[in-house]
Amino acid sequence: MKVKVISRSVDEFTRERSQDLQRVFHNFDPSLRPMEKAVEYQRALTAAKLEKIFARPFVGAMDGHRDGISCMAKNPNYLKGIFSASMDGDIRLWDIASRRTVCQFPGHQGAVRGLTASTDGNVLVSCGTDCTVRLWNVPRPTLEDSSLSSENLVEPSAVYVWKNAFWAVDHQFEGELFATAGAQLDIWNHNRSQPVQSFQWGNDSVISVRFNPGEPDILATSASDRSITIYDLRMSSAARKIVMTTKTNSIAWNPMEPMNLTAANEDGSCYSFDGRKLDEAKCVHKDHVSAVMDIDFSPTGREFVTGSYDRSVRIFPYNGGHSREIYHTKRMQRVFCVKYSCDATYVISGSDDTNLRLWKAKASEQLGVILPREQKKHEYHEAVKNRYKHLPEVKRIVRHRHLPKPIYKAQALLRTRNDSKRRKEERIKAHSAPGTIVKKHLRKARIIKEVE
Repeated sequence: MKVKVISRSVDEFTRERSQDLQRVFHNFDPSLRPMEKAVEYQRALTAAKLEKIFARPFVGAMDGHRDGISCMAKNPNYLKGIFSASMDGDIRLWDIASRRTVCQFPGHQGAVRGLTASTDGNVLVSCGTDCTVRLWNVPRPTLEDSSLSSENLVEPSAVYVWKNAFWAVDHQFEGELFATAGAQLDIWNHNRSQPVQSFQWGNDSVISVRFNPGEPDILATSASDRSITIYDLRMSSAARKIVMTTKTNSIAWNPMEPMNLTAANEDGSCYSFDGRKLDEAKCVHKDHVSAVMDIDFSPTGREFVTGSYDRSVRIFPYNGGHSREIYHTKRMQRVFCVKYSCDATYVISGSDDTNLRLWKAKASEQLGVILPREQKKHEYHEAVKNRYKHLPEVKRIVRHRHLPKPIYKAQALLRTRNDSKRRKEERIKAHSAPGTIVKKHLRKARIIKEVE
């Protein structure tokens, strides 16, 4: 007579050490788990709700300036150092980890409008409305030892006086050249007291300048005549120029796709262009209700952050029309400058209320040391959320954001105005001869002309 018994080896389910995990046996046959999708959907819903519960983006404020923050610069060689400048001429180097001032750079007699650091991190370049360009040697010990007091003052290594006020400055990614924007575009060398090259197209002031991260001789500028211009230092004149309906306040190149740039516009939108084809925007990023003042790409190239006159900071995907995140506080005033940290973990914003604010790039991200099991759990939550993100309930929870009342009301007003304009255009088209009214796509509608 045969007797069937369940036999198991003790070694299969006994832990070798008390710290080991209990072994779990899984049979992945779908017929054994008919409720698998329902269970996964419920987990996706829970993951979306947990993300909202743990969303605490604000890390801290860095207070010390006596006037509104006008510009910022990050040091490519030091992760926890950031430079900031204010409208009263005060320049500071901050230690992000301790949120304290490491040292100050006194000297400017007016507002500092531009700030940039060289690629090796040893030289800081500043310019402002006092018609001077100042070069500073960044003290190395203070970057590693942030215990020094904020009374540590640094003298400029060179001061270059010029004919007009400056609005922006940017340093070449490879080389010793830097560009200043003012009445014209000037190219400077560290060791020369006068510009080595100058460009001018029209009579209007240049308000922002940004070097290309992939091609060191190419740079883009925006001017007060609503134009965006691309220059090549190997040529004697500008390469290409477009004129838009509203002014562009700032420009940022995508560090991973250096042929693409995104422009922060006065109309509250950002426009992504391919530098080789400027007659049409690749993508229009809409959500701000007032002028976008500054823009900066994440080092990954997948996202960019914007600061606006509507007192909010938004994070956009590089190819998405709407922001994935909005940051705001009751005390934060108009945001004039924003920067991503060099490791893409944090966002720093500088506003009119004299404060720099430190935010997490992912609002619900867990800071500190994460255990492997926790990391796997976060990855699983992210995976099930992405799998079921198209379903209405999950989509609603993930997309929902609390907006300040002024922004909420302004968006409703903007929506009403756009609907009214759309209805009017549809009626005009319906009562016109076929083919006489051609509607331009939004990606082309804001561009007036392209000049070669």
